[in-house]
Amino acid sequence: MKLKLDIEGLTAGFFEDTRLLGVVAPIKAYQFCWQLNSRLRFDFRINHEIEIQLTKRQRKYFFGVYEYQEASNALSHFLYHNQFDGEYLLPEFKHLDFLWLLKGDCVTGDQLRDLVSSIRTVPGVQLVTELTQEKIKNREHLIF
Repeated sequence: MKLKLDIEGLTAGFFEDTRLLGVVAPIKAYQFCWQLNSRLRFDFRINHEIEIQLTKRQRKYFFGVYEYQEASNALSHFLYHNQFDGEYLLPEFKHLDFLWLLKGDCVTGDQLRDLVSSIRTVPGVQLVTELTQEKIKNREHLIF
């Protein structure tokens, strides 16, 4: 008997009630998080336990994930670095430096617009845009 992992079902479950932003900010991840934490009162911390590891062409690539859990609700923020040593976590979005996933609680359109406006005030940020599920070809790369 062979057991097959339902990747599509797993992916759909992981992305249920999530919002995803793409950020162009050509600065180091730790500098970006420091700016977010000090200017916008977030508390992003690197979480090595959920770091994404991909193997391509017999090489391992490691994509850091920073995490922030809001105290007042179930909403978690995950900030992925989209690039490591010339490889991309989401190759279809090579122009993006960071991917910002909101998960665990409903985020309204107004809340998302406010967040996008706030992120745009951070020095070094050139673009912030929402990514719809349909545009993401390699969604499974974001699952930790």
